[in-house]
Amino acid sequence: MKILLISSSPRKEKSQTFLLAKEVLKGCGGKNAECKIVHLRDLKIDFCRHCESCHRKILLCPVKDDAHVVIQKMLEADGIILASPNYINQVTGSMKTLFDRASHFIHCRRLLDKYIAAVVTSGGGQDLEVLEYIKYYAHTCAAQYSGGVSSCAYKVSDKLEEARRLGKRLAANIEEKKVFTEQMKIIEAGKEHFKKIIQLRKNDWKEEYNYWRQKGWL
Repeated sequence: MKILLISSSPRKEKSQTFLLAKEVLKGCGGKNAECKIVHLRDLKIDFCRHCESCHRKILLCPVKDDAHVVIQKMLEADGIILASPNYINQVTGSMKTLFDRASHFIHCRRLLDKYIAAVVTSGGGQDLEVLEYIKYYAHTCAAQYSGGVSSCAYKVSDKLEEARRLGKRLAANIEEKKVFTEQMKIIEAGKEHFKKIIQLRKNDWKEEYNYWRQKGWL
């Protein structure tokens, strides 16, 4: 079992977000768990240019930076913990930029059969919108959402046990290949939506079109 924690706090290990996320990672722990941590603050990830290169030739990107490293780790993981401070009711800019650079994940449902968990902290503790956004992102990439944990930054110590329980749930979902029926309905609806787009753009996005054919989705 491979678990990837992506933390977008600019304060890295000193952040309350990472403190809470580490407890989720602990909950995933066990002899079968291989855990990796990525701090986006350490990496150079530039904005998407909307050139569509990654759709014409899968994951080919003219922007030469560290995005491809994180994207590859996401593809290799069974479970992904997305941890972000709440910046004006949204994930941080660095995490959103990573999402934008992996738009191929959405077109080709590349996180199918993977599970995502969310960790959010803020000064006021009003984090539902951010948790819901991460859940939405999971579904757009065809991943199932194992749940989230959030906290006021000054009360993180009160949420550590809840975070560990989330980690255990994430690991259990992976091991059991848990199917969330209602989530899969959303994921399948998204697949039908992009099926039409892929067929419409088959001459422009040849590799993505062939990927769909190889999967037997067309």
